[in-house]
Amino acid sequence: MEKRKHIYTEQEAYLKLSTLCAMGEQCVEDVRRKMKRWEIADDVAEKIIERLVKERFIDEARYAKAFVRDKFRYNHWGRVRIEQELRMRHIAQKHIEMGLEELKEEDCLDTLKEIIQKKRPTIKGKSEYEIKGKLIRFALGRGFVMEDILKVVGDLDNSDSIF
Repeated sequence: MEKRKHIYTEQEAYLKLSTLCAMGEQCVEDVRRKMKRWEIADDVAEKIIERLVKERFIDEARYAKAFVRDKFRYNHWGRVRIEQELRMRHIAQKHIEMGLEELKEEDCLDTLKEIIQKKRPTIKGKSEYEIKGKLIRFALGRGFVMEDILKVVGDLDNSDSIF
């Protein structure tokens, strides 16, 4: 038996999306993708988005700040990864920069040290050089800046207490 897809009216889609936006930050791209899945016509979708922005259900500057805070705090992503993800969501560069201002350099270094400390015991390698290479690739994948990674991984030589 085939499940029939619900066809949303403009008002139903607006109400559903306004509720979604009220529960958590959404960006225009997220909302647009959702409406595309609901097969809402592009002109109607743009009308709904305009209304959501006008009524401040969607605010991309607010979204960028919340995204930066959440991805850094909970996912332990670095600046580079967060910036890439925001760009993929078509967030304006000025909003990305405002969001990234939320990150303090010392917090980034502390988080980087913490994730490397947790990852280090799980990494196998024939030499310390190979292990450091794997740690560097891991941290790069998380979106941390190479300069910071080298500081933290370089400290491994100077301090056995880091592990």
